[in-house]
Amino acid sequence: MGKASSPAHSFAEDSLPAGEEAGEIMGSSLESCWTSPRVILLVWQVVEPRSRQVGTLHKSLVRAEAAALSPQCREASGLSADSLARAESLDKVLQQFSQLVSRDVALLGGGPHMLCTDGQQLLRQVLHPEASRKNLVLPDTFFSFYDLRREFHMQHPNTCPARDLTVGTMAQDLGLETDATEDDFGVWEVKTMVAVILHLLEGPNGQLFSKPEVVKQKYETGPCSKADVVDNETVVRARGLPWQSSDQDVARFFKGLNIARGGVALCLNAQGRRNGEALIRFEDSEQRDLALQRHKHHMGVRYIEVYKATGEEFVKIAGGTSLEVARFLSREDQVILRLRGLPFSAGPTDVLGFLGPECPVTGGADGLLFVRHPDGRPTGDAFALFACEEQAQAALRRHKGMLGKRYIELFRSTAAEVQQVLNRYATSPLLPTLTAPLLPIPFPLAGGTGRDCVRLRGLPYTATIEDILSFLGEAAADIRPHGVHMVLNQQGRPSGDAFIQMMSSERALAAAQRCHKKVMKERYVEVVPCSTEEMSRVLMGGSLSRSGMSPPPCKLPCLSPPTYATFQATPALIPTETTALYPSSALLPTARVPATPAPLAYYPGPATQLYMNYTAYYPSPPVSPTTVGYLTTPPTALASTPTSMLSQPGALVRMQGVPYTAGMKDLLSVFQAYQLAPDDYTTLMPIGDPPRTVLQAPKEWVCL
Repeated sequence: MGKASSPAHSFAEDSLPAGEEAGEIMGSSLESCWTSPRVILLVWQVVEPRSRQVGTLHKSLVRAEAAALSPQCREASGLSADSLARAESLDKVLQQFSQLVSRDVALLGGGPHMLCTDGQQLLRQVLHPEASRKNLVLPDTFFSFYDLRREFHMQHPNTCPARDLTVGTMAQDLGLETDATEDDFGVWEVKTMVAVILHLLEGPNGQLFSKPEVVKQKYETGPCSKADVVDNETVVRARGLPWQSSDQDVARFFKGLNIARGGVALCLNAQGRRNGEALIRFEDSEQRDLALQRHKHHMGVRYIEVYKATGEEFVKIAGGTSLEVARFLSREDQVILRLRGLPFSAGPTDVLGFLGPECPVTGGADGLLFVRHPDGRPTGDAFALFACEEQAQAALRRHKGMLGKRYIELFRSTAAEVQQVLNRYATSPLLPTLTAPLLPIPFPLAGGTGRDCVRLRGLPYTATIEDILSFLGEAAADIRPHGVHMVLNQQGRPSGDAFIQMMSSERALAAAQRCHKKVMKERYVEVVPCSTEEMSRVLMGGSLSRSGMSPPPCKLPCLSPPTYATFQATPALIPTETTALYPSSALLPTARVPATPAPLAYYPGPATQLYMNYTAYYPSPPVSPTTVGYLTTPPTALASTPTSMLSQPGALVRMQGVPYTAGMKDLLSVFQAYQLAPDDYTTLMPIGDPPRTVLQAPKEWVCL
């Protein structure tokens, strides 16, 4: 039996007796949810169920190495920091526990024994996580146990839910007399639990103490299908993971909880790299609820945020439909590594030769999975299977080794990552940025130096536009239509900044004076006036600090748009094929096509991020497009363009960053998925640029 603290109260009384033994673990009080509970006391007593005999009660202190006792724990337990500093370490106490339990069991008649706990907190949330942090190997005894609360509730279903039961309430419901004078910390709980166990054994229910709880010793990998149905009450999202963490690291963070087979899905960003998040699927909702209690516990030096997630999110990340991937992942208990940077000409023989005979791949060439584009071209990525951890470690030592003239990167991977990478290349078109609908911006952002805007700095990350309007109070009536712009970071999350367009400079100054350093959700917010030009620079990816204004981080300086001033009167055209994909209610009124050729406006899709490398603005009320801006077509590209071509909406596409060695066939291969007709080959034309060095600008093409 045991005592463990929980964030909900100073101490959560959790016991650890047994079908044939009883013990107690005491976890230190949690000062905050940032600290994991620790074992400081172990008390146990053996019970023989057939003869109803009881063994000697034992009590052992455990050395507290990293955390001092909290005042609440010191007051309730009567333990001092000096006594804990002189105690034995956890591994030695567990050795003594095993020896004394075996001796007491032998004295009472021998036979197998099983732990029994008052709830699941002690073993799952205290002992197993701490043993994992200290790299201790627990005996098999600690991987199966009876939950006394659940056993009691089976025989007395009319009582309160099992999770709300305590040792005291169980004894009270049974009418048991307990020694209220016992003041030795932990001893009263153990004695009371022994009395409850003996009373339950005398009952008529033969199902008691017949189905023990099991703690999984090892995380099992496995594939997930898009057709799988995952319960929403079994999934959590972990955020803040180290970039190099693997599924085994995530499983170790949740040590003591039963993760479903293949239930760890590391999330990837748009570039195919891990973004520090993972979705974890547990076997039941009770395990999920225990996992949520590890919110802001630490993995190394980083604290991990744990939130609820849905089964649909898990299947979206971890599920797949490829038979090739299913066959590759059908081998169980395999360690998966990802190889990145392979030469495009590399085949199975080259990869196996690179890894060498000291780290053999499971199944040889069948244990390799090459990632390819939809047209069959290699991407330079591959996955390999290894039979054991030692072989995988030997392969990881080949990290950044040379294959031909290229160095190869090796990383730990997961089944979910294999699915994500293959899904991305199998379902995405060759030019995913061309699939985004072209929608017009309904409001202009004219450039100017007048300080008719205000910048809100230090907003809570949970702040919404409604919160901002409430924060501004009476000044909200002076906001221009569509004038609220929330700045997002590179991951698409709120950055804590926002820009507000006011009716005039005077109104902006008045709002700043009235609202500067007012509190929103326990945070004070700075409100400072700024100009439209400064706002435009930040929304385009630049920065605005006390030291001045920095331009947007454009890769090509010669192509950088000056400000939003170029967006004032440019009509955006909606392709006819877009209207077939989107209902009329989702499209804004179509702009008229001018009689004379005018620059065509194009919105980049969400994956393009042409000049929005770091920020984007949030849709403002009452309605705004979800895109972030557009660029105009170069005039040189329109000079030689037939008027009949310009009259066709969406007929012009600009390609940037084309290699100087690219020819007509290279460009056509890019547009292969879009079925460019042979008659249109002549519509590819290079843009005439003034003489420049290679470092100044790349070659550009316009496709009509």
